[in-house]
Amino acid sequence: MPRGDKSAYTDKQKRQAEHIEEGYESRGVPEEEAQRRAWATVNKESGGGKQSGSGRKGASKSATKSGSSAKKSSAKKGTTKKGTTKKGGTKKGAGK
Repeated sequence: MPRGDKSAYTDKQKRQAEHIEEGYESRGVPEEEAQRRAWATVNKESGGGKQSGSGRKGASKSATKSGSSAKKSSAKKGTTKKGTTKKGGTKKGAGK
């Protein structure tokens, strides 16, 4: 199958890609770029073309994952790495 062949996609996936592409074009994205983005979106949401058997396993799980993981800082509140407070003073005992 040549690269870019869409025969491996379901009719639903093709309709989704067409609808997404129209949305991008209405926002002023060039036709080729809109088409590329649309198929990338379909692939992300569904895991690619028609899949049978065990290939279908992870597609629905990865498409529904949503959550933001906030980074936690290990630094103590109100201090910087050099031992000074955010207000400009020094910590007790610093520099002795």
